[in-house]
Amino acid sequence: MEQPAPAADRGPIAEPAGKRALRERLTIPVLAFGGILMAVMQTVVVPLLPDLPRLTHSSPGAVSWMVTATLLAGAVLTPVLGRAGDMYGKRRVLTGALVLMTVGSVMCALSSDITVLIVARALQGAAASVVPLSISILRDELPPERRGSAVALMSSTVGIGAALGLPLAALVVQYADWHTMFWLTSLLGALGVAGVWWAVRESPVRQSGRFDVLGALGIAAGLVCLLLGVSQGGEWGWSSGPVLGLFAAAVLVLAVWWWQQLRTAEPLVDLRLVSRPRVGLSHVAALLTGFAFYANSLVTAQLVQAPKATGSGLGLSIVETGLCLLPGGLTMLLFSPLSARISAARGPRITLALGAAVIACGYAVRIADSRDLWMVIVGATVVATGTTLAYSALPTLILRAVPAEQTASANGVNVLMRTIGQAVSSAAVAAVLVHHTSPVGGLAVPTLHGYLIAFAMAGAVALLACAAALTIPGDADNTGEGAAKGRTHRFGRAGKQVLEGA
Repeated sequence: MEQPAPAADRGPIAEPAGKRALRERLTIPVLAFGGILMAVMQTVVVPLLPDLPRLTHSSPGAVSWMVTATLLAGAVLTPVLGRAGDMYGKRRVLTGALVLMTVGSVMCALSSDITVLIVARALQGAAASVVPLSISILRDELPPERRGSAVALMSSTVGIGAALGLPLAALVVQYADWHTMFWLTSLLGALGVAGVWWAVRESPVRQSGRFDVLGALGIAAGLVCLLLGVSQGGEWGWSSGPVLGLFAAAVLVLAVWWWQQLRTAEPLVDLRLVSRPRVGLSHVAALLTGFAFYANSLVTAQLVQAPKATGSGLGLSIVETGLCLLPGGLTMLLFSPLSARISAARGPRITLALGAAVIACGYAVRIADSRDLWMVIVGATVVATGTTLAYSALPTLILRAVPAEQTASANGVNVLMRTIGQAVSSAAVAAVLVHHTSPVGGLAVPTLHGYLIAFAMAGAVALLACAAALTIPGDADNTGEGAAKGRTHRFGRAGKQVLEGA
């Protein structure tokens, strides 16, 4: 099934040893920069949302599509680009995703038209595939002793970038024209593209065959219906005809897609692989962890910005809010090596369970005290610490459970499950807060009781993620491992690394 990369992708045949060594040293930093940049791109628009209706001469509903378009595009393209990476070259597809992200940023910098901005934000959604593609490259290229810490760092870049992006964007918006922010991200995107093209070697591990176009269209249609209903349910009404119709269409389309995938010789998503407990339960844990993690950012941002007149709000600015979340991002950077060491010593499923339990403890802190700023920061940082452990363990579980030629697509599905969990979390938190409000200055503002219910809900989901992690079979029970090892004799150096790292 596998075939070597084309000669054009292997770089110069007689590359000087010093230059080759420099490339190898820069591989991890360059890929991590791409992951952080992806997360920054997703969050930089948040401080702009209240002012964008005035700046773009459009309605708040239209402006909300700048977030929705990125979510939908990312969810649809992540498994599709992951599969394309496995087949046509991970570095090639990763570079293309970063190019689309950068083009979208340039379009945002050049225009104030809401239609152009929505299309541009959809292009930026392609960057959601950066993390799974990068993790797959690290598996193929790094020796076993470096792989665990590198994968843990790559997984943590999502939280690190989100924590950095919010205060950065708030500062730019506060002191400069809003287009300046997108010019800055365009420059960073160009640096990311150049870094990947120069420093990252194309992986020799490929899966041959024909790309499943029908499967890609099916999952795209099903996910658009599902996530559009989830993201717009609060605004359109959960019992409204359009929302119920979208959910019904999602069930129907995804059921037909599932049937088609099982009967296709070369499917977009190998559902037989997904049905194995080691892989399937990892995806379930990813969905639950994504839900629990995302509630932290959503609720914390609203709570600390709420007026002091509510009795629970702290009245902070958007810049100060970003700085409150910054310690959590720095914690994710510091704790990613610890996650790799725990996984090496105890196994990634123990790390995942521990991370989910720490998330639940963080929400317990939030429930105990959400009035004092320092306790808010402590609770949010504990949740971020648990997220680091959990998110770092998830790709390691996938890497140990699937054949090397399917790592990008399998990790793409895992990231997709996190995205769905975050979308459902956003809708659930919004539903809770809407039903627990009190009038302040003529406006309906969420009460402290509503925030505490949201914390309790997220903590309960984190405990479910912990339980799901503990039910994942250990390495000795991994039925997919033998299949992966059986293929290593055809991989050359990369296959030998997979065998040693498993």
